[in-house]
Amino acid sequence: MRPFTYSRANDPASATKELAGNPNAKFLAGGTNLIDLMKEDVERPSAIVDISGLRLTEIKPIAAGFAKGGLSIGGLGKNTDAANHPLIRQNYPLLTQAILAGASGQIRNMATNGGNLLQRTRCPYFYEVAMPCNKREPGSGCGALEGVNRLHAIFGASEKCVAVYPSDMAIALAALDAIVKVKNASGQERSISFTDFHRLPGDTPERDTNLAHGELITSIDLPPNKFADKSYYLKVRDRASYAFALISVAAGLEMGSGNKIVQARIAMGGVAHKPWRALKAEQFLAGKEATAENFKRAADAEMADAKPLEHNKFKVELGNRSIVLALQMAMNGGKA
Repeated sequence: MRPFTYSRANDPASATKELAGNPNAKFLAGGTNLIDLMKEDVERPSAIVDISGLRLTEIKPIAAGFAKGGLSIGGLGKNTDAANHPLIRQNYPLLTQAILAGASGQIRNMATNGGNLLQRTRCPYFYEVAMPCNKREPGSGCGALEGVNRLHAIFGASEKCVAVYPSDMAIALAALDAIVKVKNASGQERSISFTDFHRLPGDTPERDTNLAHGELITSIDLPPNKFADKSYYLKVRDRASYAFALISVAAGLEMGSGNKIVQARIAMGGVAHKPWRALKAEQFLAGKEATAENFKRAADAEMADAKPLEHNKFKVELGNRSIVLALQMAMNGGKA
């Protein structure tokens, strides 16, 4: 680990100002990803601004604005507290399931909600500093393109990067149409829709999100939904715990009369550089009956555009089957 300066922020204003004044500074919240990356010499901040003591942990109902009737989750609240909060368990069980599918109990006790969204890829070429990686060192190349790419992207990749985004929590937030609230060094606040928060790699894979340097996540807002009782988070992985997703699917079904689907929400993990919203599958299901055949056709529509690499062709069939199973489980209220 390289030398760095350390300071503790007393309020959001001082935190954002300090970070904005140093392009090589980083926020430290739970530290469950940043510290590991610093130990591996992947992240090399010259300054650390500790924001773990800021009072941005509250979970509360939203009384006005776009998400009126929804819920606001503090950016510095812990993953465990979010997963176990009664309002989230009752109204957003999809989010509870996704958080509890990630990492371990010890890590969830440390990791913050905002930090979860900002965690970086677990691509082994990103972590291995002896290998080329455009995300770690722009212009150096992508070792995964011609290397071992079993875990890599099948949607939205570019010649510069085929890494996937690792969070479980964020996949549920994508399906829930969450809004990320941030504040900058001038005290200005802005809202970022979840679909616009993370980026596809394009020509700038080193940029994971559309946050400006120095912006601080203050809260994550959840609008009300009508599919709490028909939602499910499915995670397929190599082992039963403490493993990242090969494929994950967050699914929610808003039902009308006569077994008709009013609206479907589907997001996928393990397939792209960002949470992948399965819009083609959603559009196919709108207004149709919730049947196994329609679930299969929706999955076919979504997976038709997949572009697998040499070692991850299995993800196309796995993604297809996972969408179908997640929709079936959602329709059954999470029961097989």
